[in-house]
Amino acid sequence: MKNLLKLTTILLGAVLLFSSCSRKERSDITGWKYNDQKWGGFEKLDYDGQVTGPNLVLIEGGTFSMGQTGQDVTYEWNNVPRRVTVSSFYMDETEVANHNYREYLYWVQRVFGESYPEVYLNALPDTLVWREELSYNEPLVETYFRHPAYDDYPVVGVNWLQANDFSRWRTDRVNEMMLIEKGILNPNPDQKDEDNFNTEAYLVGQYEGNVRKNLKDLRTGGERGVRFEDGILLPEYRLPTEAEWEYAALALQGNRVSEKDELISDRRIYPWNGNTVRYQKRDKHQGQILANFKKSGGDYMGVAGKLNDNACPTAPVRSYLPNDFGLYNMAGNVNEWVQDLYRPLTSVTLRDVENHDLNPYRGGKFRQKVLDEDGRPVEKDSLGKIRYRYVEDDEVATRENYKRGQVYNYLDGDQESNAFYDFGRHTLVSDKARVFKGGSWADRAYWLSPGTRRFKEEDKADRTIGFRCAMIRVGAPSGNEMPSGNQFKTKRKKKERRFK
Repeated sequence: MKNLLKLTTILLGAVLLFSSCSRKERSDITGWKYNDQKWGGFEKLDYDGQVTGPNLVLIEGGTFSMGQTGQDVTYEWNNVPRRVTVSSFYMDETEVANHNYREYLYWVQRVFGESYPEVYLNALPDTLVWREELSYNEPLVETYFRHPAYDDYPVVGVNWLQANDFSRWRTDRVNEMMLIEKGILNPNPDQKDEDNFNTEAYLVGQYEGNVRKNLKDLRTGGERGVRFEDGILLPEYRLPTEAEWEYAALALQGNRVSEKDELISDRRIYPWNGNTVRYQKRDKHQGQILANFKKSGGDYMGVAGKLNDNACPTAPVRSYLPNDFGLYNMAGNVNEWVQDLYRPLTSVTLRDVENHDLNPYRGGKFRQKVLDEDGRPVEKDSLGKIRYRYVEDDEVATRENYKRGQVYNYLDGDQESNAFYDFGRHTLVSDKARVFKGGSWADRAYWLSPGTRRFKEEDKADRTIGFRCAMIRVGAPSGNEMPSGNQFKTKRKKKERRFK
């Protein structure tokens, strides 16, 4: 009797499993079969979640108080605290290093060097940022970027525009490698000029590459390239927004009271706890400096025999303790470019806070692909990139969610805000002013606080400014595991997939 009951249970489980699988293969609104050429070939994937790209760390989003955490010693009132929410995203574990940027230059010269040498020249970092009238830094002009001794040190002398170009290049190289790893493309180191892998050009059918084996096309029975809907290719690498950068630097998840609630015990001044820049726990690290910065006038690294931060000027990108998100050097070493345009008011007006407290960002200049009369992207440009144009105000006049193509000055520098930035006469704030954050090897401890902010023209470089990249997180905010919040679901767990 027991054996019969056991057999019945097994058979019932098999029936339920089969019916469950059958339901998964059919539309829940029409009953039509998915992934079946006989039924039209509509594809629905059993998607395992976004792959974590090279050097990225998942930053689970949440709410935090953005802005100054200490006294506003500069009296600029440009970082008034306000509560915002940041969606989950990925961020580089480290700053982009010299050897990373040299890899980029090598590729640019190999692909564009013969026909478009100006592309390579425009990508070169400004090594003259080390030169100064009353300092002997000339050796760094020659050695810092190219000598192997500095391979793992943060790249500097890269302006905001160059950092964005690097990020777009990185997107394409990572996605190309994804297709190679999937067995779809063969490696092709002989790409030249416009015949190079560009993610957008590939997705719209304007780049084919050295095909090894395409995917099966369930609609026609033939083959096809990868589509956006396949979920194979990653979103773009880019500079983080100011809100993302500040949220990631503070890493307040390390101050949660317990695993069962969302209370934070303490707000942080720096990316670590406490009000000092030294390690406070009673162990072998007690009293050690936690970041690379200028301690006082003329003191960049301490006394010989016991160097306090062991770095002058910069330190390797994996130096010092990472913060609670696992990110290195979110204070000190080098300042870092963020995506935002600089405006003093940020989001302090009441209507701005109420309407723009989710993923706040200033700097939008909306654009869209240039399309032909059939609605398809026009032919890519001579560098292999899809052509874009900026959206004009009259194109969005009938929309409800936005009314302008360019929103640099929205509520801070336009007619509605009663503030105007007359660059060169009354202010240094312009439409090219970009925010940088984090403090550097040449800054005092005040600037190590993630809430502090400064700006520089987007086409200017500095020996104290580097960058790291970020990427959006698509899908569940907590990664590919089961949701961690109050969601009473029993979905199967999916392990975090990393790029290999």
